[in-house]
Amino acid sequence: MNARLQSPRKTTNQREEEILQELHRAGGSCRIGFLASQLDVSYETIRRNIRTLEEAHIVRKVHGGVHLIEEFDEAPLRSRMDTHAEAKERLAQAVAQNINNGDSVFMDIGSTTAYVATALRDHSDLSVVTNSAFVAHTLASRNNNRVFLAGGELRPHDGGAFGAEAIDLVQRLSVQFAILSVGAINAEAGFMLHDLQEANLSQIAARNAQVRIAVADSDKFNKRAPVSLKGKIQFNVFYTDAQPPETITDMLKSNDIDLVVVD
Repeated sequence: MNARLQSPRKTTNQREEEILQELHRAGGSCRIGFLASQLDVSYETIRRNIRTLEEAHIVRKVHGGVHLIEEFDEAPLRSRMDTHAEAKERLAQAVAQNINNGDSVFMDIGSTTAYVATALRDHSDLSVVTNSAFVAHTLASRNNNRVFLAGGELRPHDGGAFGAEAIDLVQRLSVQFAILSVGAINAEAGFMLHDLQEANLSQIAARNAQVRIAVADSDKFNKRAPVSLKGKIQFNVFYTDAQPPETITDMLKSNDIDLVVVD
């Protein structure tokens, strides 16, 4: 699939990549012990790889923990699109099958949402509202689609537009479907995101949609992120690639969220 891109991160081994993936899932920072437990390796293995990442100015070590340094030459959207790509492709195809020609859709900046946009390339007469440069580029000037790209400066690491101009457009346009990616899901906090600006814009888009769809692969189960969407967005449907743990299933049922497992 053309959308599957490689990360330009200057890592030296697979273990360093795994450490960075865990850091992203944890919201950008976590304890050394957490990494050792998640990757099932020794503390010394984690410390040795973190020293290399620190020398490359990718992470910063603090007492007992480690933080991602955001100002390194890396494109997170590209990296995320290459992670669990096959699962995201299956999810995207399943979501796209429920979108008809002529429907109106909001899509956010998530990597899974980017796959949904690619899966919609053969649809026609869509009205698409997005703050994602990738989504706009994928669906504009095709099959008589109309694409409304939220204004404002595009962030370099994910091609997302935020700020007053983006909010103004999104809150003025009503759509049938809001397709929203999430960064983590757990029974206590529900659906979560890593970015407050993204959460605020998603909330506005969801408010103006008839059907609110969350899409995330099973790697997000029982993870945490800084921003909870609990009480902010009432999702109607959740698409994922594996049966969630019972606690998450119960959370979905209690909130009247339909679960669609794409095998």
